[in-house]
Amino acid sequence: MSYKVPFIDYPAHYRSMQAEITSAISDVLFRRADLILRDDVKEFESRMASFLGTEYAVGVNSCTDALHLSLYASGVVCGDEVITVAHTFLATLEAIIWCGATPVLVDIGEDFNMSVDLVEDAITAKTKAILPVHLNGRVCNMEKLLQVTRKHNLIMIEDAAQALGATFDGKKAGSFGLAGCFSFYPAKLLGAAGDAGLVVTNSRELADKIRLLRDHGRKSKQEHAFYGFNSRLDNLQAAILNVKLQYLARWIQHRREIAGMYREGLQDISSLRLPHFNESRHFDVYQNYVIRAQDRNALVEHLNKMGVEVLVSWRTPLHKQTGLGLDHLRLPLTEQISNEVVSLPMNTELTEDHIKYVIECVRKFYL
Repeated sequence: MSYKVPFIDYPAHYRSMQAEITSAISDVLFRRADLILRDDVKEFESRMASFLGTEYAVGVNSCTDALHLSLYASGVVCGDEVITVAHTFLATLEAIIWCGATPVLVDIGEDFNMSVDLVEDAITAKTKAILPVHLNGRVCNMEKLLQVTRKHNLIMIEDAAQALGATFDGKKAGSFGLAGCFSFYPAKLLGAAGDAGLVVTNSRELADKIRLLRDHGRKSKQEHAFYGFNSRLDNLQAAILNVKLQYLARWIQHRREIAGMYREGLQDISSLRLPHFNESRHFDVYQNYVIRAQDRNALVEHLNKMGVEVLVSWRTPLHKQTGLGLDHLRLPLTEQISNEVVSLPMNTELTEDHIKYVIECVRKFYL
């Protein structure tokens, strides 16, 4: 289906950088033939560590692997518990499960992030780590979470897949805990042309271990330190990301401007709750612009008919999916929000006319 306002417009996105990206791809494939763990990966790692304010960055295949390897390398094992949330993509929980550990889920707050006031009550003798998810481009309240981790001597691994460039008290998402994990899935604010991920940390020991783990535990072509995984960031994807990275600040500003337009155009509709929260300590990057809407399903149908492509993430919360074995849990706000959320178009290629049209369509439904 062709939409008047697409949720994401990949062709337009890549056309805007076509010459630069084509040059980078040609350079990698036809001039240097650099394919696996070459200079483009090293350059991207260095630039991302600098941008995020960390000592080290390690490119991996995906954020799923970034989370898994970070937990695994930090010593999370069978029998341990890791506190996180259900209002997230399954990868967050998969990373815990594949370490043999148990996810312990707490409810979220009004800003869709972990309700930090519930965390301490969820800690048991088996708790090894806390895994906050910085959702939709907003960082959790890290001051309170860090107090809890220090008090109970816990590891913190940040799922910052949706929060590249977002800050709390001026400090960037991913730079608070032992490790921060990022996604460069194509739909992300900074997206590759396929899967890609990154771990950042200030621990040299952790960075060195993840570098080995991502490449079969290899210290050299012939020597393996231990059993590892195959989770290397493709050099070609790193080259594309290096081209796109120069535009990141501009894209973040554009998203914030779009969010401001949505706020101005929709704030008087009592049937909606907009994602604008206390910003005195936060800088939000709006990876997604997620509203809570009365008659959500009817609104989605209306917008689709009007040519506006929207996204509903996680209609069924993870803890209510019976195949995951978590359906004994009760998380009231997570369950309520799953029936209300809808993501409006938010991408680099949106124009003022696009946003005005989306606002007009939403207003026609409610007013």
